[in-house]
Amino acid sequence: MTHTLENRTEALRELLERQFQQHTDQLTELTVHTRQPDHGGHDPDTLRRLIEVAQQGVAATAQALRRMSEGTYGVCDRCGQDIPTARLEILPSARCCVPCQQRG
Repeated sequence: MTHTLENRTEALRELLERQFQQHTDQLTELTVHTRQPDHGGHDPDTLRRLIEVAQQGVAATAQALRRMSEGTYGVCDRCGQDIPTARLEILPSARCCVPCQQRG
């Protein structure tokens, strides 16, 4: 059964909000590790990279939630076509459709 974006928006919003919280919690935890003598068991370079990934996750989910509130969620940033709902269910913060993403 195919779900339209209108039917799935609330579920996608809830998923994005959960992901935002998870990324925020992870960022908080990793930041605490930077202050520990043993860096929470991570080498400094790995810890720095994990923090970057968490920051990117916070930013991507925040941008997706902003697009949702502006009414532009689910529209490809590059071609302007609708991003298939199935893609958004897999990657709710997607900014591009698969063909545009593959073109880089």
